[in-house]
Amino acid sequence: MACISETKSTSNIKRETMENRNQKVWLAHVLVLPYPAQGHINPMLQFCKRLVSKGVKATLANTRYLSKSMTIEPTSMIDFETISDGFDEGGYAQAESPEVYYSTLKAVGSETLATLIKNLNDSSHPVNALVYDGFFPWALDVAKQFGVLSVAFFTQSCAVSNVYYHVQRGLLQVPLTEPVVSLPGLPILEASETPSFIYNISLYPIAIYDLLVNQFTNFDEADWILHNTFEKLEEEVLDWMAKSWKVRTIGPTLPSMYLDKRIEDDNDYGINLFKPNSSACTNWLLDKPSGSVVYVSFGSMAELGVEQMEELACGLKGSNRYFLWVVRESQQSKLPGNFIDETSEKGLVVAWCPQLEVLAHEAIGCFLTHCGFNSVLEALSLGVPLIAMPHWSDQPTNAKFVEDVWKMGIRARPDENGIVRREVVELCLREVMEGKKGNEIKENARKWKKLSKAAIDEGGTSDRNIDEFVATLIKS
Repeated sequence: MACISETKSTSNIKRETMENRNQKVWLAHVLVLPYPAQGHINPMLQFCKRLVSKGVKATLANTRYLSKSMTIEPTSMIDFETISDGFDEGGYAQAESPEVYYSTLKAVGSETLATLIKNLNDSSHPVNALVYDGFFPWALDVAKQFGVLSVAFFTQSCAVSNVYYHVQRGLLQVPLTEPVVSLPGLPILEASETPSFIYNISLYPIAIYDLLVNQFTNFDEADWILHNTFEKLEEEVLDWMAKSWKVRTIGPTLPSMYLDKRIEDDNDYGINLFKPNSSACTNWLLDKPSGSVVYVSFGSMAELGVEQMEELACGLKGSNRYFLWVVRESQQSKLPGNFIDETSEKGLVVAWCPQLEVLAHEAIGCFLTHCGFNSVLEALSLGVPLIAMPHWSDQPTNAKFVEDVWKMGIRARPDENGIVRREVVELCLREVMEGKKGNEIKENARKWKKLSKAAIDEGGTSDRNIDEFVATLIKS
Protein backbone atom coordinates (compact mmCIF):
# COMPACT_ATOMS: atom_id res chain seq x y z
CA MET A 1 0.00 0.00 0.00
CA ALA A 2 1.42 3.38 -1.00
CA CYS A 3 2.24 5.91 1.71
CA ILE A 4 0.27 9.14 1.51
CA SER A 5 1.98 12.23 2.95
CA GLU A 6 -0.07 15.18 4.06
CA THR A 7 1.25 18.67 3.43
CA LYS A 8 0.65 21.03 6.35
CA SER A 9 -1.40 24.06 5.51
CA THR A 10 0.05 27.54 6.05
CA SER A 11 -2.47 28.19 8.82
CA ASN A 12 -1.36 25.05 10.66
CA ILE A 13 2.29 26.00 10.33
CA LYS A 14 1.55 29.49 11.63
CA ARG A 15 -0.38 28.07 14.58
CA GLU A 16 2.42 25.65 15.46
CA THR A 17 5.03 28.40 15.15
CA MET A 18 2.99 30.67 17.43
CA GLU A 19 2.71 27.88 20.00
CA ASN A 20 6.48 27.37 19.91
CA ARG A 21 7.05 31.08 20.46
CA ASN A 22 4.62 31.24 23.36
CA GLN A 23 6.25 28.26 25.09
CA LYS A 24 9.81 29.57 24.73
CA VAL A 25 11.47 31.34 27.65
CA TRP A 26 12.83 34.61 26.29
CA LEU A 27 15.63 36.71 27.79
CA ALA A 28 13.96 39.97 26.75
CA HIS A 29 11.52 41.43 24.22
CA VAL A 30 12.38 43.98 21.51
CA LEU A 31 9.83 45.82 19.37
CA VAL A 32 11.27 46.80 15.97
CA LEU A 33 9.76 49.57 13.83
CA PRO A 34 11.04 49.92 10.24
CA TYR A 35 10.20 52.61 7.72
CA PRO A 36 7.59 51.13 5.33
CA ALA A 37 9.85 50.27 2.39
CA GLN A 38 11.54 47.01 1.35
CA GLY A 39 15.04 48.45 1.72
CA HIS A 40 14.37 49.40 5.33
CA ILE A 41 12.37 46.34 6.34
CA ASN A 42 14.95 43.79 5.16
CA PRO A 43 17.90 44.84 7.36
CA MET A 44 15.72 45.37 10.44
CA LEU A 45 14.04 42.01 9.89
CA GLN A 46 17.44 40.32 9.70
CA PHE A 47 18.48 42.06 12.91
CA CYS A 48 15.37 40.57 14.51
CA LYS A 49 16.52 37.11 13.42
CA ARG A 50 19.92 37.68 15.03
CA LEU A 51 18.22 38.68 18.28
CA VAL A 52 15.95 35.62 18.21
CA SER A 53 18.99 33.38 17.66
CA LYS A 54 20.41 34.81 20.89
CA GLY A 55 17.25 34.21 22.93
CA VAL A 56 15.54 37.59 22.56
CA LYS A 57 11.90 37.78 21.48
CA ALA A 58 11.47 40.11 18.51
CA THR A 59 8.29 41.72 17.26
CA LEU A 60 8.40 43.64 13.98
CA ALA A 61 5.69 46.26 13.39
CA ASN A 62 4.88 47.36 9.85
CA THR A 63 2.16 49.76 8.76
CA ARG A 64 -1.27 48.23 8.30
CA TYR A 65 -1.29 48.95 4.58
CA LEU A 66 2.13 47.40 4.01
CA SER A 67 1.25 44.40 6.13
CA LYS A 68 -1.64 43.63 3.76
CA SER A 69 0.68 43.90 0.75
CA MET A 70 3.45 41.58 1.96
CA THR A 71 4.08 37.88 1.74
CA ILE A 72 5.71 36.52 4.91
CA GLU A 73 7.34 33.15 5.50
CA PRO A 74 4.93 31.27 7.81
CA THR A 75 7.75 29.55 9.73
CA SER A 76 9.32 32.79 10.96
CA MET A 77 10.20 32.90 14.67
CA ILE A 78 9.44 36.62 14.65
CA ASP A 79 6.09 38.07 15.72
CA PHE A 80 4.46 40.62 13.41
CA GLU A 81 2.26 43.50 14.53
CA THR A 82 1.05 46.71 12.91
CA ILE A 83 0.76 50.42 13.49
CA SER A 84 -1.10 52.91 11.32
CA ASP A 85 0.41 55.64 9.17
CA GLY A 86 -3.07 57.14 8.76
CA PHE A 87 -3.42 55.72 5.25
CA ASP A 88 -4.39 52.10 5.82
CA GLU A 89 -5.92 51.59 2.37
CA GLY A 90 -3.16 52.99 0.15
CA GLY A 91 -0.11 53.94 2.20
CA TYR A 92 2.15 56.68 0.82
CA ALA A 93 0.29 56.76 -2.52
CA GLN A 94 -2.97 57.56 -0.73
CA ALA A 95 -1.67 60.84 0.72
CA GLU A 96 -2.18 64.02 -1.29
CA SER A 97 1.45 65.09 -0.81
CA PRO A 98 4.67 63.96 0.91
CA GLU A 99 4.14 66.69 3.51
CA VAL A 100 0.69 65.31 4.39
CA TYR A 101 1.96 61.74 4.52
CA TYR A 102 4.85 62.39 6.89
CA SER A 103 2.95 64.69 9.23
CA THR A 104 0.10 62.16 9.44
CA LEU A 105 2.55 59.30 9.91
CA LYS A 106 4.10 61.09 12.87
CA ALA A 107 0.76 61.90 14.52
CA VAL A 108 -1.08 58.64 13.89
CA GLY A 109 2.06 56.51 14.06
CA SER A 110 2.98 57.84 17.51
CA GLU A 111 -0.51 57.18 18.82
CA THR A 112 -0.86 53.66 17.43
CA LEU A 113 2.72 52.75 18.42
CA ALA A 114 1.95 53.75 22.01
CA THR A 115 -1.19 51.62 21.93
CA LEU A 116 0.79 48.67 20.60
CA ILE A 117 3.43 48.93 23.32
CA LYS A 118 0.73 49.19 25.97
CA ASN A 119 -0.95 46.05 24.63
CA LEU A 120 2.35 44.15 24.49
CA ASN A 121 3.19 45.26 28.03
CA ASP A 122 -0.11 43.79 29.19
CA SER A 123 0.92 40.42 27.75
CA SER A 124 3.33 37.87 29.19
CA HIS A 125 6.23 39.48 27.30
CA PRO A 126 6.47 43.22 28.04
CA VAL A 127 8.73 45.31 25.80
CA ASN A 128 12.29 46.02 26.99
CA ALA A 129 13.44 48.12 24.02
CA LEU A 130 12.07 49.92 20.99
CA VAL A 131 14.35 49.68 17.94
CA TYR A 132 13.10 52.32 15.52
CA ASP A 133 14.15 53.38 12.03
CA GLY A 134 16.22 56.56 11.96
CA PHE A 135 13.48 58.08 9.79
CA PHE A 136 11.23 58.00 12.90
CA PRO A 137 12.88 60.28 15.50
CA TRP A 138 9.44 60.76 17.06
CA ALA A 139 9.52 57.11 18.15
CA LEU A 140 12.16 58.02 20.74
CA ASP A 141 9.54 60.05 22.63
CA VAL A 142 7.20 57.05 22.66
CA ALA A 143 9.99 54.84 24.02
CA LYS A 144 10.70 57.35 26.79
CA GLN A 145 6.99 57.50 27.60
CA PHE A 146 7.09 53.81 28.49
CA GLY A 147 10.54 53.79 30.06
CA VAL A 148 11.99 51.29 27.56
CA LEU A 149 15.38 51.49 25.88
CA SER A 150 15.36 53.74 22.82
CA VAL A 151 17.45 52.36 19.96
CA ALA A 152 17.89 54.26 16.70
CA PHE A 153 18.60 51.97 13.72
CA PHE A 154 20.14 53.41 10.55
CA THR A 155 19.89 51.51 7.27
CA GLN A 156 22.26 53.93 5.53
CA SER A 157 26.05 54.00 5.81
CA CYS A 158 27.81 55.85 8.61
CA ALA A 159 29.35 58.10 5.96
CA VAL A 160 25.90 59.23 4.80
CA SER A 161 24.74 59.67 8.39
CA ASN A 162 27.76 61.92 8.95
CA VAL A 163 26.74 64.19 6.05
CA TYR A 164 23.11 64.48 7.16
CA TYR A 165 24.18 65.09 10.77
CA HIS A 166 26.36 68.03 9.79
CA VAL A 167 23.53 69.53 7.75
CA GLN A 168 21.00 69.10 10.57
CA ARG A 169 23.32 70.76 13.08
CA GLY A 170 24.02 73.68 10.77
CA LEU A 171 27.66 72.65 10.35
CA LEU A 172 27.26 72.14 6.60
CA GLN A 173 25.25 74.75 4.77
CA VAL A 174 22.83 73.87 1.98
CA PRO A 175 22.58 74.64 -0.82
CA LEU A 176 26.28 73.76 -1.01
CA THR A 177 28.41 76.78 -1.82
CA GLU A 178 31.79 75.07 -2.31
CA PRO A 179 32.80 72.54 -5.00
CA VAL A 180 34.08 70.10 -2.39
CA VAL A 181 32.97 69.01 1.08
CA SER A 182 35.40 68.14 3.88
CA LEU A 183 33.96 66.37 6.94
CA PRO A 184 35.67 64.46 9.77
CA GLY A 185 36.18 60.77 9.10
CA LEU A 186 35.34 61.07 5.39
CA PRO A 187 37.39 61.46 2.23
CA ILE A 188 37.04 64.75 0.42
CA LEU A 189 33.71 64.66 -1.42
CA GLU A 190 32.86 66.57 -4.56
CA ALA A 191 29.52 68.31 -4.14
CA SER A 192 27.97 65.85 -6.58
CA GLU A 193 29.18 62.96 -4.39
CA THR A 194 27.03 64.04 -1.46
CA PRO A 195 23.48 62.67 -1.14
CA SER A 196 21.27 64.12 -3.87
CA PHE A 197 18.90 65.72 -1.35
CA ILE A 198 21.85 67.88 -0.24
CA TYR A 199 23.43 68.52 -3.64
CA ASN A 200 20.20 69.03 -5.63
CA ILE A 201 17.92 70.21 -2.84
CA SER A 202 15.65 72.18 -5.18
CA LEU A 203 14.67 69.06 -7.16
CA TYR A 204 12.88 67.28 -4.31
CA PRO A 205 9.94 67.97 -2.00
CA ILE A 206 11.08 69.69 1.19
CA ALA A 207 9.34 66.93 3.17
CA ILE A 208 11.86 64.38 1.84
CA TYR A 209 14.76 66.63 2.80
CA ASP A 210 13.28 67.09 6.27
CA LEU A 211 12.76 63.33 6.67
CA LEU A 212 16.44 62.62 6.03
CA VAL A 213 18.00 65.50 7.89
CA ASN A 214 15.67 65.27 10.88
CA GLN A 215 16.96 61.78 11.64
CA PHE A 216 19.45 63.61 13.81
CA THR A 217 17.20 66.00 15.72
CA ASN A 218 17.31 63.95 18.92
CA PHE A 219 19.58 61.00 18.26
CA ASP A 220 21.92 62.22 21.01
CA GLU A 221 19.18 61.15 23.42
CA ALA A 222 18.92 57.57 22.12
CA ASP A 223 20.28 54.88 24.43
CA TRP A 224 21.82 53.04 21.49
CA ILE A 225 22.61 53.92 17.87
CA LEU A 226 22.90 50.96 15.49
CA HIS A 227 24.15 50.98 11.91
CA ASN A 228 23.81 48.30 9.28
CA THR A 229 27.51 48.23 8.41
CA PHE A 230 30.67 46.75 9.94
CA GLU A 231 33.77 48.24 11.48
CA LYS A 232 36.34 47.36 8.82
CA LEU A 233 34.12 48.90 6.16
CA GLU A 234 33.92 52.37 7.74
CA GLU A 235 36.68 52.55 10.33
CA GLU A 236 37.54 56.25 10.11
CA VAL A 237 34.03 57.65 10.31
CA LEU A 238 33.14 55.18 13.07
CA ASP A 239 36.14 56.29 15.10
CA TRP A 240 34.88 59.88 14.83
CA MET A 241 31.28 59.00 15.72
CA ALA A 242 32.25 56.78 18.66
CA LYS A 243 33.83 59.77 20.42
CA SER A 244 30.38 61.30 20.97
CA TRP A 245 27.74 58.56 20.72
CA LYS A 246 27.11 54.95 21.62
CA VAL A 247 27.31 53.82 18.02
CA ARG A 248 27.51 50.11 17.26
CA THR A 249 27.70 48.25 13.95
CA ILE A 250 25.56 45.13 13.61
CA GLY A 251 25.89 44.30 9.90
CA PRO A 252 25.94 43.17 7.27
CA THR A 253 22.31 42.10 7.74
CA LEU A 254 22.07 39.41 5.10
CA PRO A 255 20.37 36.07 5.70
CA SER A 256 22.77 33.86 7.62
CA MET A 257 23.01 31.26 4.83
CA TYR A 258 25.02 33.78 2.78
CA LEU A 259 27.41 34.65 5.63
CA ASP A 260 28.10 32.64 8.78
CA LYS A 261 25.41 29.94 8.36
CA ARG A 262 24.75 29.94 12.13
CA ILE A 263 20.99 30.60 11.92
CA GLU A 264 19.20 27.51 10.69
CA ASP A 265 16.99 27.88 7.60
CA ASP A 266 17.78 31.60 7.27
CA ASN A 267 18.25 31.61 3.51
CA ASP A 268 16.00 34.53 2.52
CA TYR A 269 14.78 37.81 3.96
CA GLY A 270 11.31 36.29 4.30
CA ILE A 271 9.23 39.37 3.42
CA ASN A 272 8.54 40.33 -0.19
CA LEU A 273 6.66 43.31 -1.61
CA PHE A 274 7.41 42.09 -5.16
CA LYS A 275 7.06 38.54 -6.44
CA PRO A 276 10.42 37.29 -7.77
CA ASN A 277 10.61 35.17 -10.90
CA SER A 278 12.96 32.74 -9.17
CA SER A 279 12.84 29.68 -11.41
CA ALA A 280 13.27 31.68 -14.63
CA CYS A 281 16.40 33.39 -13.26
CA THR A 282 18.08 30.32 -11.77
CA ASN A 283 17.29 28.08 -14.76
CA TRP A 284 18.66 30.67 -17.17
CA LEU A 285 21.91 30.99 -15.18
CA LEU A 286 22.52 27.24 -15.06
CA ASP A 287 24.46 26.82 -18.30
CA LYS A 288 26.27 30.16 -18.27
CA PRO A 289 30.08 30.10 -17.82
CA SER A 290 31.53 31.19 -14.48
CA GLY A 291 31.82 34.97 -14.15
CA SER A 292 30.25 35.63 -17.56
CA VAL A 293 26.93 37.30 -16.67
CA VAL A 294 26.23 40.97 -15.98
CA TYR A 295 23.45 41.35 -13.42
CA VAL A 296 21.57 44.65 -13.77
CA SER A 297 19.09 46.01 -11.23
CA PHE A 298 18.10 49.44 -9.96
CA GLY A 299 16.15 48.35 -6.92
CA SER A 300 12.53 48.77 -5.98
CA MET A 301 12.17 52.55 -6.33
CA ALA A 302 14.55 54.09 -8.91
CA GLU A 303 13.02 55.01 -12.26
CA LEU A 304 15.18 55.53 -15.33
CA GLY A 305 14.04 57.90 -18.07
CA VAL A 306 13.30 56.62 -21.57
CA GLU A 307 16.58 57.97 -22.98
CA GLN A 308 18.66 56.44 -20.19
CA MET A 309 16.84 53.13 -20.56
CA GLU A 310 17.63 53.09 -24.30
CA GLU A 311 21.31 53.93 -23.76
CA LEU A 312 21.67 51.21 -21.14
CA ALA A 313 19.88 48.67 -23.35
CA CYS A 314 22.11 49.51 -26.32
CA GLY A 315 25.21 49.32 -24.13
CA LEU A 316 24.28 45.86 -22.88
CA LYS A 317 23.46 44.71 -26.40
CA GLY A 318 26.66 46.18 -27.83
CA SER A 319 28.83 44.53 -25.17
CA ASN A 320 27.77 41.12 -26.53
CA ARG A 321 27.82 39.76 -22.97
CA TYR A 322 25.28 37.68 -21.14
CA PHE A 323 23.03 39.85 -18.99
CA LEU A 324 20.19 39.38 -16.51
CA TRP A 325 18.27 42.65 -16.24
CA VAL A 326 15.57 43.38 -13.67
CA VAL A 327 13.06 45.84 -15.17
CA ARG A 328 9.97 46.31 -13.04
CA GLU A 329 6.68 45.89 -14.90
CA SER A 330 5.92 49.61 -14.59
CA GLN A 331 9.20 50.37 -16.41
CA GLN A 332 9.19 47.79 -19.20
CA SER A 333 7.39 50.07 -21.66
CA LYS A 334 10.56 52.22 -21.70
CA LEU A 335 12.63 49.45 -23.28
CA PRO A 336 13.47 49.91 -26.97
CA GLY A 337 11.12 48.11 -29.33
CA ASN A 338 12.07 44.48 -30.02
CA PHE A 339 14.97 44.71 -27.55
CA ILE A 340 13.94 41.57 -25.65
CA ASP A 341 13.53 39.54 -28.85
CA GLU A 342 16.76 40.84 -30.39
CA THR A 343 18.81 39.94 -27.31
CA SER A 344 17.10 36.69 -26.38
CA GLU A 345 20.25 34.63 -27.04
CA LYS A 346 22.34 36.74 -24.66
CA GLY A 347 19.92 38.34 -22.21
CA LEU A 348 17.01 37.76 -19.89
CA VAL A 349 14.70 40.56 -18.74
CA VAL A 350 12.54 39.85 -15.65
CA ALA A 351 10.20 41.99 -13.55
CA TRP A 352 11.85 40.95 -10.27
CA CYS A 353 14.31 38.33 -9.12
CA PRO A 354 15.75 36.71 -5.96
CA GLN A 355 18.73 39.07 -5.84
CA LEU A 356 20.77 37.26 -3.19
CA GLU A 357 20.39 33.94 -4.96
CA VAL A 358 21.45 35.55 -8.23
CA LEU A 359 24.44 37.42 -6.78
CA ALA A 360 25.67 34.24 -5.11
CA HIS A 361 25.59 32.32 -8.41
CA GLU A 362 29.01 31.54 -9.87
CA ALA A 363 27.89 32.69 -13.33
CA ILE A 364 27.64 36.34 -12.17
CA GLY A 365 30.66 38.40 -13.16
CA CYS A 366 29.55 41.87 -12.04
CA PHE A 367 26.56 43.84 -10.80
CA LEU A 368 25.47 47.04 -12.56
CA THR A 369 23.59 48.80 -9.78
CA HIS A 370 22.03 52.06 -8.61
CA CYS A 371 24.17 51.67 -5.46
CA GLY A 372 21.44 51.50 -2.87
CA PHE A 373 23.24 50.61 0.35
CA ASN A 374 21.50 47.24 0.75
CA SER A 375 22.53 46.22 -2.77
CA VAL A 376 26.09 47.37 -2.15
CA LEU A 377 26.29 45.37 1.08
CA GLU A 378 24.86 42.29 -0.63
CA ALA A 379 27.38 42.47 -3.47
CA LEU A 380 30.22 43.20 -1.10
CA SER A 381 29.28 40.28 1.17
CA LEU A 382 29.13 37.93 -1.82
CA GLY A 383 32.30 39.19 -3.49
CA VAL A 384 30.66 40.60 -6.63
CA PRO A 385 32.37 43.55 -8.41
CA LEU A 386 30.20 46.60 -9.06
CA ILE A 387 29.49 49.09 -11.80
CA ALA A 388 27.83 52.05 -10.11
CA MET A 389 25.08 54.07 -11.79
CA PRO A 390 23.74 56.12 -8.85
CA HIS A 391 20.32 57.66 -9.26
CA TRP A 392 19.48 59.72 -6.17
CA SER A 393 19.45 59.82 -2.34
CA ASP A 394 22.56 58.27 -0.71
CA GLN A 395 23.58 56.46 -3.90
CA PRO A 396 26.17 59.01 -5.18
CA THR A 397 28.00 58.80 -1.84
CA ASN A 398 27.86 55.01 -1.83
CA ALA A 399 29.23 54.99 -5.39
CA LYS A 400 32.14 57.20 -4.32
CA PHE A 401 33.07 54.68 -1.63
CA VAL A 402 32.65 51.71 -3.99
CA GLU A 403 35.20 53.13 -6.42
CA ASP A 404 37.63 55.21 -4.36
CA VAL A 405 37.55 53.76 -0.83
CA TRP A 406 36.54 50.10 -1.06
CA LYS A 407 37.92 49.82 -4.63
CA MET A 408 35.53 47.02 -5.57
CA GLY A 409 34.00 48.68 -8.61
CA ILE A 410 33.89 51.70 -10.89
CA ARG A 411 31.41 54.44 -11.62
CA ALA A 412 29.67 54.77 -14.98
CA ARG A 413 29.94 58.53 -15.43
CA PRO A 414 27.04 60.50 -16.96
CA ASP A 415 27.49 63.19 -19.61
CA GLU A 416 26.57 66.86 -19.20
CA ASN A 417 22.89 65.94 -19.61
CA GLY A 418 23.02 63.41 -16.79
CA ILE A 419 22.84 60.39 -19.14
CA VAL A 420 25.24 57.44 -18.98
CA ARG A 421 25.86 56.73 -22.64
CA ARG A 422 26.03 53.29 -24.26
CA GLU A 423 29.75 53.65 -24.98
CA VAL A 424 30.40 54.25 -21.27
CA VAL A 425 28.36 51.18 -20.33
CA GLU A 426 30.38 49.01 -22.75
CA LEU A 427 33.70 50.48 -21.53
CA CYS A 428 32.83 49.89 -17.87
CA LEU A 429 31.83 46.30 -18.58
CA ARG A 430 35.15 45.64 -20.32
CA GLU A 431 37.10 47.31 -17.53
CA VAL A 432 35.47 45.29 -14.74
CA MET A 433 35.15 41.96 -16.53
CA GLU A 434 38.58 41.95 -18.18
CA GLY A 435 42.19 42.99 -17.74
CA LYS A 436 44.42 44.29 -14.95
CA LYS A 437 41.93 46.79 -13.49
CA GLY A 438 39.24 44.13 -13.41
CA ASN A 439 41.54 41.70 -11.62
CA GLU A 440 42.31 44.29 -8.92
CA ILE A 441 38.59 44.96 -8.44
CA LYS A 442 37.84 41.24 -8.19
CA GLU A 443 40.62 40.77 -5.65
CA ASN A 444 39.22 43.58 -3.49
CA ALA A 445 35.72 42.15 -3.82
CA ARG A 446 37.00 38.81 -2.50
CA LYS A 447 38.70 40.62 0.39
CA TRP A 448 35.49 42.37 1.44
CA LYS A 449 33.59 39.10 1.21
CA LYS A 450 35.91 37.57 3.82
CA LEU A 451 35.78 40.64 6.06
CA SER A 452 31.99 40.89 5.97
CA LYS A 453 31.61 37.26 7.00
CA ALA A 454 34.20 37.66 9.75
CA ALA A 455 32.30 40.65 11.18
CA ILE A 456 29.02 38.78 11.75
CA ASP A 457 30.49 35.35 12.49
CA GLU A 458 30.99 34.19 16.07
CA GLY A 459 33.33 36.57 17.87
CA GLY A 460 33.34 39.12 15.02
CA THR A 461 32.90 42.82 15.69
CA SER A 462 29.22 42.94 14.74
CA ASP A 463 28.49 39.72 16.61
CA ARG A 464 30.13 41.08 19.76
CA ASN A 465 28.14 44.31 19.44
CA ILE A 466 24.88 42.35 19.23
CA ASP A 467 25.93 40.33 22.29
CA GLU A 468 26.63 43.58 24.15
CA PHE A 469 23.19 44.88 23.21
CA VAL A 470 21.52 41.65 24.36
CA ALA A 471 23.38 41.85 27.69
CA THR A 472 22.02 45.39 28.16
CA LEU A 473 18.49 44.19 27.39
CA ILE A 474 18.70 41.51 30.05
CA LYS A 475 19.68 44.09 32.66
CA SER A 476 16.95 46.56 31.68
